[in-house]
Amino acid sequence: MAALGEVRAAERRLGGRLHRTPLLTSRGLDRLAGRRLLFKCELFQRTGSFKIRGALNAVRSLVEESQQTGKGLPRAVVTHSSGNHGQALACAAQEEGIPAYVVVPRTAPRCKQDAIRAYGATLVPCEPSDKSRAETAARIVQETGGVMVHPNQDLAVIAGQGTIALEVLEQAPEVNAVVVPVGGGGMIAGIAVAIKALRPDVKVFAAEPRNADDCYQSKVRGELTPNLHPPDTIADAVKTSIGPNTWPIIRDLVDDVLTVSEEEIKRATRLVWERMKLLIEPTAGVGVAAVLSERFQAVPRDVENVCIVLCGGNVDLSSLTWLTDLPGKAE
Repeated sequence: MAALGEVRAAERRLGGRLHRTPLLTSRGLDRLAGRRLLFKCELFQRTGSFKIRGALNAVRSLVEESQQTGKGLPRAVVTHSSGNHGQALACAAQEEGIPAYVVVPRTAPRCKQDAIRAYGATLVPCEPSDKSRAETAARIVQETGGVMVHPNQDLAVIAGQGTIALEVLEQAPEVNAVVVPVGGGGMIAGIAVAIKALRPDVKVFAAEPRNADDCYQSKVRGELTPNLHPPDTIADAVKTSIGPNTWPIIRDLVDDVLTVSEEEIKRATRLVWERMKLLIEPTAGVGVAAVLSERFQAVPRDVENVCIVLCGGNVDLSSLTWLTDLPGKAE
């Protein structure tokens, strides 16, 4: 299991290579939530999402290992991704001169597929299921002799994502809770490890679409319960299920899991676009929707300062037909 030491080591490896993303506020959204909201803007991060933190930490770890052992760089790095981790790994590998192969569901947004290719990676299509992603990636590893860098179960990836929490605690020491969208769980696992080690009083909430509620089901049942079928949700970056390395951390350190409907996600995403002028992707809207939900109203009022991680901004602008299907205004 990843620990605070690994997150601190990731912070050292990533120093000077990434943006320290801002915490922004919105009085309008504060009024709607009835609390003070702090938005951690990972949409401004390199490659357009938080994923570069974990990917770059993983690649830099491999480079350090090769330097220490004298064995040379990996022949390639391989992953599967709904898009954002693929872009991040392609970027990190390109900087180190390592070939990258990214297995991507054929339904992934075109903008994310194009970005992966733009970073020089070889894109390998697969069916939109966890099984197809894993099997295709395993085949590519065998064919290339490359190293698998899992998008959310790799410990170096989890540790890299945890650096978000270190920044939040420095930027807003008054924070009482952090709300994090969850797919495979790498980001919330890394954040929870760091938060609970440094500030155990701070609540950590996972937010996920009701149509892809494996994390919620796992918490309720007390055992890892993956999605049985490919989920149908506008939040394309959280369609994957939590896994064996992230589940124990989520089980032990995450305080609660909040699920939201597709309409709530769409309304929250549009709200951030209109009120904050931030072009977040719908997956980032999941956390906003959770904080604006009825269920969050039951959270004690002394949880006043709430940080929401806006995880990315890689929006497929050609798919915005859902905007015209959304009745009424964003409120």
